[in-house]
Amino acid sequence: MFIASAQAQTAAPAGAPAGGELFQIIFLVGLFVLFYFIAIRPQRKRQKEHSAMVAALGKGDEVVTSSGILGKIVSLDDNYVVLSVSEKVELKFQRVHIHAVLPKGTLKSIG
Repeated sequence: MFIASAQAQTAAPAGAPAGGELFQIIFLVGLFVLFYFIAIRPQRKRQKEHSAMVAALGKGDEVVTSSGILGKIVSLDDNYVVLSVSEKVELKFQRVHIHAVLPKGTLKSIG
């Protein structure tokens, strides 16, 4: 009563591709291009900026780590940075965990 009658469809000719297949391929390529510009490209840009920032670190820079610890760089080598977080307290971190370089005098102004 509520079900409409089903009608048979004619099959596409064997030699010609159906338009739906071409549309699916174009749709998938377009989806990948969109994903590239929304996700992959900005992530690579941020990664390059962070690598440049970590490479430019120097002794005396005031930084914040990815865990939120503020400190002044006392010494550094290829892979590690030693931060002075207060008097007689020095912590060692991997360079990649430096989140940002702060402007000079930030630590004094905070407290």
